[in-house]
Amino acid sequence: MADEEVVVLTQEGFDKLQAELDDLKYVKRKELAARIKLAISYGDLKENSEYHSAKDDQAFMETRIMQLEKMLIKARIAEASSGSSGIIVVGSNVVLKDIEFGDTLDYQVVGPAEADVANGKISYESPLGKALMGKKVGEKINVDAPMGTIHYELLEVKGS
Repeated sequence: MADEEVVVLTQEGFDKLQAELDDLKYVKRKELAARIKLAISYGDLKENSEYHSAKDDQAFMETRIMQLEKMLIKARIAEASSGSSGIIVVGSNVVLKDIEFGDTLDYQVVGPAEADVANGKISYESPLGKALMGKKVGEKINVDAPMGTIHYELLEVKGS
């Protein structure tokens, strides 16, 4: 398997995707099948909006199931053991200080499939994630952004 095919996940991310897959396959599929069966009972499928809506939902769900299965097959769990030595790796939790504004920011460095900036999870492939990888506490990090370079100081590194 080529490196570009590998999906890097934290254990938490892997478990979350596995739970979503299980829910879709064993709960949502049954619910959707019941919805389709009920819609069919209304007759005339050409003008049956409930049926068409359920079939659209089914297509979306089956696509998501296939995406999740492919991701989980190609998954590699990132071990954040290096994070305990103060070096940032995938899975590390970091505390940064924005040097210009003095704000303190908490992030977890994750794989692209788990990235969710609103919830403090940044991809190691993002500009900030790339700049953080391999850094140690006390180092300055410079990130080029559309509005200019942002300067951070790495205050803390924790394992996952």
